[in-house]
Amino acid sequence: MTDALKRLSDEGVAIWLDDLSRKRITSGNLAELIDQQHVVGVTTNPAIFQKAISGGDGYGQQLADLAARKVTVEEAIRMITTADVRDAADILRPVYDATEGQDGRVSIEVDPRLAHNTPATIAEAKQLAWLVDRPNTLIKIPATKAGLPAITEVIGKGISVNVTLIFSLERYREVMDAYLAGLEKAKAAGLDLSKIHSVASFFVSRVDSEIDKRLDSVGTDEAKALKGKAALANARLAYEAYEEVFSTERWAALDKAHANKQRPLWASTGVKDPAYKDTLYVVDLVAPGTVNTMPEGTLEATADHGVVEGDTISGTYEQSRAELAAVAKLGISYDDVVQLLEEEGVEKFAVSWNDLLKSTEAELERLAPTEA
Repeated sequence: MTDALKRLSDEGVAIWLDDLSRKRITSGNLAELIDQQHVVGVTTNPAIFQKAISGGDGYGQQLADLAARKVTVEEAIRMITTADVRDAADILRPVYDATEGQDGRVSIEVDPRLAHNTPATIAEAKQLAWLVDRPNTLIKIPATKAGLPAITEVIGKGISVNVTLIFSLERYREVMDAYLAGLEKAKAAGLDLSKIHSVASFFVSRVDSEIDKRLDSVGTDEAKALKGKAALANARLAYEAYEEVFSTERWAALDKAHANKQRPLWASTGVKDPAYKDTLYVVDLVAPGTVNTMPEGTLEATADHGVVEGDTISGTYEQSRAELAAVAKLGISYDDVVQLLEEEGVEKFAVSWNDLLKSTEAELERLAPTEA
């Protein structure tokens, strides 16, 4: 085992685990990862919960109790998922306290079927914050057009947010603007800005998956030479945008009121192409003030053989722009790719949520007590 995870932490990268299940909580595994692998946060999404609950391990008694109460399937899922998030938040509470709220965070997502409905997203975010009732929770809101005003409104109410499904640089700038607008609302309402936190989840591997597929279709040597470069270039330019936005006069006024920067979070960091090193989206995206949320396999790979060589983002901006320009020159539209990925991301989470509804409903029916 190398000390790569400690080195990563020392470089200013917060290591979060992109997974949660009841078994991980009750077995002591989550506490172990915090203690031994420098994990300081947890993210969840509808696909993660679908896998955990459908696997069934540890959920039987609660499902039986919910079936006895004849709750709706939607209520059952929220009772189950918020219980897991609450327990994980309690395990991470010492990290939250030690980092003054920066880390020790657990994220839970609004119903993905509401991604294009601003009022419903706001209402769901408020409900989730109330249900979990832990200060170290982040409510995940997708970075759709309808999500942007929801981010502002929810931040303005003092609820911390993890903005998810960001693929494009333009949308990322809109997300940061929505966050700053929310802080300004919170400030006007007299709220303590130091208590409000946010991360912006910029998705990485899916960008390579889509662009590499299109480069393969082009098929030239020039196209093949660009494979595996677009996702890193995109994320690195996102960090440049972060540096720009959080050095403006607008930010300075909020900083004076003790506001927290919205940290970039690298999401979708598991490598999809076996031709690439399995730590690619970790060791090549090192910069201070970032979060990297990893599936367990990526966390283990980094711990085992990751080579962390300091900041691998600063100073790469011109090269990154050149690489994305070279991709565009081959007729591959950046705007088309990121729009497709956003639509697919929302759809995939909605499918996972619907699968979870179906499997949970079947369990509730199976466990329902027979009428006397």
